[in-house]
Amino acid sequence: MTKTSRQHAIVRILGDEPVTSQGQLVDLLARADIEATQATVSRDLEELGAIKVRVPGGELVYALPEHPNEALAAPDHLRRVLGDWVASVEHAHNLVVIRTPPGSAHVVASAIDRSGMPGVLGTVAGDDSILVVASETTTGADLADTIRSLAGI
Repeated sequence: MTKTSRQHAIVRILGDEPVTSQGQLVDLLARADIEATQATVSRDLEELGAIKVRVPGGELVYALPEHPNEALAAPDHLRRVLGDWVASVEHAHNLVVIRTPPGSAHVVASAIDRSGMPGVLGTVAGDDSILVVASETTTGADLADTIRSLAGI
């Protein structure tokens, strides 16, 4: 297996389920018939820019804060990320403000950016809040309703 293929598998795993440790990631890769040592996984996580973020309940999991803009995320991924990490959604005119647990805003913003969600011009993430700018084809209120619906709040 090539390094690129292994790293692609790691990206897929981190997007599909919470991973709390490098050892757990080694085990998940082994289930996918990919052999890797913890040292190799550590280097891969570093190269991918993976960081640990706190999820609801206080657990720390690996997340990838940045992804290529052209790589669209699956709709289920966006629904899962919003459902797990969005605490509240408010709007004003063409702006939407999303609140998350501390350290999680960049993960949510990246999922929104990669989703190709209609009406989203872009996002700006802080530590625990995200500013979403709505395009002229929608309103902040409509976009906030869509995000709330996807988040289940």
